[in-house]
Amino acid sequence: MKAAATTAARDGLTRRHALQAGGLAIAFTWLGGAGKAFAAVDARHQPEDDAAAAADGNPPFAPNAFVRVDADGGVRLVMPMVEMGQAIYTGSAMLVAEELGIGMDQLKVEHSPPNEALYGMPLLGGQITGGSTSTRGTYDVLREAGAVARTLLVSAAAAQWQVDPAGCSVARGVVTHAPSGRQLGYGALAAAAARLPMPEKVALKAPKDYEIIGRPLQRVDSPDKVRGATQFGLDVRVPGMKIAAVKACPTLGGLLQSVDDKAARAIPGVVDVIRLPNAVAVVGEHFWAARQGLDALVIDWTPGQNAGLDTPTLRAALAHALANDKSIVAREVGQRPSGGTLVEATYQSPMLAHATMEPLNTTVHVTPTQCEIWCGTQVPARCVAEAAKITGLAPEKIVLHNQYLGGGFGRRLETDSVEQAVALAKQVPYPLKVVWTREEDIRHDIVRPMYHDDISALVDGDGRILWFGDRISGGTVLGRWAPGAMKDGLDSDTVESAAEPPYELPNLKVEWVRHDMPPGLLVGWWRGVGPTHNLFVVESFIDELAHRAGKDPVAYRRAMLQKNPRTLAVLDLAAAKIGWGQGTLPPRVGRGVALGDPFGSRVCAIVEAEVTPQGEVRLRRAVVAIDCGIAINAGSLEAQIQGGLLFGLSAALYSEITIKDGQIQQSNFHDYRTLRIDEAPTVEVYAVHNLEAPGGLGEVGTAIAAPALSNAIFAASGVRLRELPVRRALLAQGKDVFKQKVATADPSDPAEPSLAGSRA
Repeated sequence: MKAAATTAARDGLTRRHALQAGGLAIAFTWLGGAGKAFAAVDARHQPEDDAAAAADGNPPFAPNAFVRVDADGGVRLVMPMVEMGQAIYTGSAMLVAEELGIGMDQLKVEHSPPNEALYGMPLLGGQITGGSTSTRGTYDVLREAGAVARTLLVSAAAAQWQVDPAGCSVARGVVTHAPSGRQLGYGALAAAAARLPMPEKVALKAPKDYEIIGRPLQRVDSPDKVRGATQFGLDVRVPGMKIAAVKACPTLGGLLQSVDDKAARAIPGVVDVIRLPNAVAVVGEHFWAARQGLDALVIDWTPGQNAGLDTPTLRAALAHALANDKSIVAREVGQRPSGGTLVEATYQSPMLAHATMEPLNTTVHVTPTQCEIWCGTQVPARCVAEAAKITGLAPEKIVLHNQYLGGGFGRRLETDSVEQAVALAKQVPYPLKVVWTREEDIRHDIVRPMYHDDISALVDGDGRILWFGDRISGGTVLGRWAPGAMKDGLDSDTVESAAEPPYELPNLKVEWVRHDMPPGLLVGWWRGVGPTHNLFVVESFIDELAHRAGKDPVAYRRAMLQKNPRTLAVLDLAAAKIGWGQGTLPPRVGRGVALGDPFGSRVCAIVEAEVTPQGEVRLRRAVVAIDCGIAINAGSLEAQIQGGLLFGLSAALYSEITIKDGQIQQSNFHDYRTLRIDEAPTVEVYAVHNLEAPGGLGEVGTAIAAPALSNAIFAASGVRLRELPVRRALLAQGKDVFKQKVATADPSDPAEPSLAGSRA
């Protein structure tokens, strides 16, 4: 192999390498180009632990950043991540409870304060929740944190009884010395345990001895949610608080020119009208007054340089960049041979909004000496840093109270709504809750980038892949969000699940052409990040190659997985569970298969769909096989895969953000649709059980959904979709332009009908 083949990881870990490696051996990393190292989560006592414990009311026993034992025996877990529906609070609590020797009902979970030094995630370079890294990044740390606390508590009891600690056992927060029958609860031992030195080594349970990990347990936050006691950002109430409805310039990057607020101020309940350079807010005693006041404003905007921007222009620019601009080679293995038949296709992926169930909101109270913030965010420390810049206060004067998040999907990795709320609250003396309507939320989202792929392969006479190439153009999220994390100019997220496909491919080249969006059109991470785009392209194209060769899509993939037994196992499991190749399906019903290794897990999804003569797609059934290593909570595993798959199917069927005259055209769920309950298929989840290191779950189902669906649509209709979302006009038999293509589609015909075109 030539030197070019060694560029697989360039000079360091790619994002995929780092995430699959687990990263726990890395004590320090660079925080998003900020120019400073940070101390990652640690199970042992750290320099900042004393200050954190003091701020927590000085509990008698706080051996590390996570475990608190109060005098009454109550045990609290201070969570390093945030809860946004992914059940991480439950999974993390299970890890600590397992090693600490308590029941799940004895453990109270609390949000962590902003503190990079104590709660920085090694896989992401900061106090960040995202990328399906939470369990992977804390599996060892949180178990060790529980074991450290247990060891100290047992040692305190043994010292009091003057016995060997090895003769003591723990159960439900009680240390027992069986030979003498003596017992002491954790509360009674807390103060003594706090005076003991940190143990050099602690023993962790063997998986065979787990009593909590691996069980399908109820979520710790479910009871409060059922009775309405869980506090999300929208639920925050502060004495003297007013509520603001806000409207930013509808043209991306535009500015506020003037406002006539006479009619708004005359509305009962309206308190004030506040201006920012690019937005205006109406403050009311309640939201309805604020919203009515906002609608009564007469506003003049300065649209700026994006006034003529539209989606076709952006698409054409991506295609031009891919054809003409210099690429960065993400990975190259071997060389492109001179022989074989060239098969090429162009794939396009749209911009996407996050559309979280809870619209963006932030409550802020700014005084001359302090700024207090209540919100749900995936990046609490970042929010503190931005608030400090806006207010001019020192970071230690910024107090952030994180809340449960009503959905994140990557949107709450951004701080724009918090920055806006702080800038507005800085102008008034009272606490101010700023609420974005659904329309404001979607029209000013920081969207998932659009992508343009030219993908190709050289195949031999039997359809085997001799060379595989993927040229990708798109904007960079990493380049804006954490430019210091880019290596040699490469945004590794743009090629994840493309640069390292699960298959045995003798020769491969994957490259990225950076093409930034115009100023004002910001792009951000969306649930599933790079793999959602890359798996759609790669797995759809693999399906094309299988059909072109006249091969069964499952058998075609199976032949390339003989050196990847874990991925082969999920393919075989999913195929067996759905009965692949058995029986006959009704007319215009097809099954599509897709698989990949995203986020350190292995997954295979098979979707069964019907395409009606009118071009409507009806989802009948979905089977997903998952190997995520050791599963912490079997119930969460199933829920995350089901929810992620439905989220991804919704996007593939309906979701697209388009721009006209510099404005996002979509505004609410009527034109940015999601699957409805009567449209959702039955989703069956089957897990491969093993004791491998845990992989991610929250985004795996989303990432694999689109290719499985598009391949099912091809199997049902003969129409190959190379652009999302699904265009029903292409699938309708009643359209004369498509009749002949649908009627004569042949899986072995390289010129199969498509949306974006194919050349073979």
